[in-house]
Amino acid sequence: IIMANVQGVDKIQDSLGYLVLTEEGAVISSGGDLQNAEALADRLTKLVYTASRIPVSPDRRETFHKISVIWEQFMYVITVSNHRIYVCKRPYNPQDPAVA
Repeated sequence: IIMANVQGVDKIQDSLGYLVLTEEGAVISSGGDLQNAEALADRLTKLVYTASRIPVSPDRRETFHKISVIWEQFMYVITVSNHRIYVCKRPYNPQDPAVA
């Protein structure tokens, strides 16, 4: 039953790890670098709740579709679907260096 909630996030190509969380932030499933990463799950759940309050259009019911948290070597890609928070840790390979 637990694996049914993973929705394929465990099979994403080049994934370094994943988390599947409830809306409240409880870990349903995890793997790779994010195996049992409960402290990170708590922080990312807070990030999702904060982001969901930021209006992205005049229609306040519309919220983000995906959040990318980018570090120098890797990134977390976060989506919310069917009352679950999906997190995938992937390598970060920028195509063009950012110029400030």
